[in-house]
Amino acid sequence: MNFNMTLQGIKRKITYVASYEVLAFMCGTLGFLSFSDSSLERAGALAVFASIFAVSWNFVYNAVFERWEAGRIARGRDFGRRVLHAVGFELGFLVVLMPVAAWWLDISYLRSFMLNLGLNIFFFVYTFAFTWAFDRVFGLPTSAATPD
Repeated sequence: MNFNMTLQGIKRKITYVASYEVLAFMCGTLGFLSFSDSSLERAGALAVFASIFAVSWNFVYNAVFERWEAGRIARGRDFGRRVLHAVGFELGFLVVLMPVAAWWLDISYLRSFMLNLGLNIFFFVYTFAFTWAFDRVFGLPTSAATPD
């Protein structure tokens, strides 16, 4: 189902990132709060950092992914390509957030890894589902669209 609201270029990226991050911020704050012994203020501050990093990472990662995608012979976004997109995004996010969370929440690297692993599993599914729904509402980006 495409609602003929095709977005491309910078408008697409801004709409994607803004809508993704509003939901992600709420989920991240609840996750940090629920699975650590920290206060709402510390969990919220970490979620703010995570959101700011995620916005930056989202722009960079999606630009690189779409450049890679544009060079592929196969067009469209099948299940495998969507999984690749979500895994790549979450791995990059984990590499940065794990040590920051350990330091900020004053927890061990192992506990931070477990916390981040749980959040990454959640956000892996969230990223996959959100991107699929976004593409259904706004159409595929030019890099993945089938030529008319």
